[in-house]
Amino acid sequence: MAGIGLVLNPKAKQHLRDPGLADRLKRLVGEEGVVRSPTSFEELGEVADDFRTLGVELVAVAGGDGTNHITITGLVDAYEGATLPHFALLRGGTMNTIANSFGIPLKSPEKLLRMYKRAYDRRALAPMRFVEPNVLQVGRHCGFIFGAGAIHGFIAEYNSREERSPAWAAQVLARAVLTGPMKSGTAARVARRWRGSVRFPDGTAFPLRDYFTVGASTCSQIGLGFMPFYRSGEVPDRFHMLGIHTSTMGFIASLPTVWRGRTIGGDKTYEKLTEAATLVPEEGEAGTVPYTLDGDVYEHRGELEVRSGPRLRIVIP
Repeated sequence: MAGIGLVLNPKAKQHLRDPGLADRLKRLVGEEGVVRSPTSFEELGEVADDFRTLGVELVAVAGGDGTNHITITGLVDAYEGATLPHFALLRGGTMNTIANSFGIPLKSPEKLLRMYKRAYDRRALAPMRFVEPNVLQVGRHCGFIFGAGAIHGFIAEYNSREERSPAWAAQVLARAVLTGPMKSGTAARVARRWRGSVRFPDGTAFPLRDYFTVGASTCSQIGLGFMPFYRSGEVPDRFHMLGIHTSTMGFIASLPTVWRGRTIGGDKTYEKLTEAATLVPEEGEAGTVPYTLDGDVYEHRGELEVRSGPRLRIVIP
């Protein structure tokens, strides 16, 4: 049985800055572990199958939010409902929002892997500490933070630059705030509203209308310390869904409230804890839902289902 399975993303920020990092991480895992560097989604599926066959108990990912969500997608597919291995976030990417949200220490991938390996080696004496959030399943993808409308617009604007960083994310936000009253510029690109409705299994719905953003998450933070999904984790197997319908300036005025992790009020947003939701474009099957999931952008034609997926044991080193 292999103990630790290490997934390396050679294109992640830390690896590009430090070409020798991958070799050092491999040495830390040692001969009793398994190391893979998939270069495509298809290869990642093969890696997940290998991990299950080899009995990997702890999957460590040396990449950012995007690498994490693609790896989780592969694991959910490969394990087909069986208990997933423990998961370790090594903070190797440009944005590490998921690691921040779940309390992973602000340390280098090397230091984190040492901490995780120590916890794994001592698990017989002291069980590994972990949080156990549900992942979101959006179409065939799995992750933690979903957004259409302005959340998608912000990520698309952020991804438009080759060199990305938290400072660039803050700059995009600042530009959006400053150009909020205008009908052009950063705010116009970020605040791409989405028109449609959201249906829930209990028969309720967010009504057909124009939305500033529609989002869902099983973790509270979405980056830069903002916590719009303050009810995430409140009820097991449920996620916090928002349908924010205020104006761009109305949302900008609410940013301090969002940062404090409080509701911006029923006059600006709909909210619901749910196990599933279906986004329905105004045009029906001819319409589209451009969306982001953990920093990667997609476009889906027709109705899009978001549902609560399996729980993932994220180890806290």
